Amino acid sequence: MNRMEVLNGNTKLSVLIDGPDASESLPILCLHGWPELAFSWRHQLVHFAKAGYRIAALDVRGYGDSDRPDEIAAYTMAELTSDVAAVIDALGGRAILFGHDWGAPIVWQTSIRYPEKVAAVAGLSVPYRPMTDTSFLDIMRHVHKDSFFYQLYFQEPGVAEAEFEGDPDALSKIYWGISGEGMLAQPMRPKPKGDRFLTGMVRPPQLPDWLPAEDLSVYETVFRRNGWRGPLNRYRAQDQDHVERGPVLNKHIAQPATFIGGALDPVRHFVPGVDTFATAGAFCDDFRGATIIDGAGHWVQQEAPTSTNAALMSFVRDL
Repeated sequence: MNRMEVLNGNTKLSVLIDGPDASESLPILCLHGWPELAFSWRHQLVHFAKAGYRIAALDVRGYGDSDRPDEIAAYTMAELTSDVAAVIDALGGRAILFGHDWGAPIVWQTSIRYPEKVAAVAGLSVPYRPMTDTSFLDIMRHVHKDSFFYQLYFQEPGVAEAEFEGDPDALSKIYWGISGEGMLAQPMRPKPKGDRFLTGMVRPPQLPDWLPAEDLSVYETVFRRNGWRGPLNRYRAQDQDHVERGPVLNKHIAQPATFIGGALDPVRHFVPGVDTFATAGAFCDDFRGATIIDGAGHWVQQEAPTSTNAALMSFVRDL
């Protein structure tokens, strides 16, 4: 496994890459979510490389060894999808995309904004929903006007940064809290407006098998070094995404698509009373099916790598 650097204009992007330099198959590019790294795809990199695929995972801008601009405007979907397009070009000009958490909306939108570069797309944890003329954050501002909602809490620069940077166990609390084990041990409950993100979250009594201390240390070392501003700026750029929604407004996914989620992922019931996973393919014109993995929570490709890899491999081989 090696790293390569790709430039998108003046933005340096760091990419983990594995597998043969020459392959008859299209390359695969993986996009992580919040608060993660390209390292989050370690199991997929090894698995697909052994199967003969060229596979890469991007440190999304703001994370890891990629550039971390301070400006919120640097984290719009237009900017992030242009990063993905630049990496696809470095891989040969056309690729299959896998995306988890925020990485899923990024790969969904890349497939719309750069259709000639994307052969197929797999979203993990976050099903595709097209942008409409109604702003997501405005909806949340109305729905949660009297209660805590983490994405609204993240909007004021410096507030969430101070909380996370002031708690050395922040990452272990986040990873454990919305994993399958964490959701079973301590289900999420509504919090009052004015609360903080980590309130009520605990460090796991012992680290789960899927997140040994040496792996957790990789994340903690990088976030101590880089801070949290870049990762949080993605949430703050959503109002600008709404202004720039024209190219993706009400668009469907045209490429072959699939969805993978953990059965215990809280994203599944992001809208109370609605199972968003049940309609994962509603806006995909060539949907190849959904895989819901029992016992897994939000970090599905890390919690259940064998099942996730099997679903992804089946999707790729049937293209």
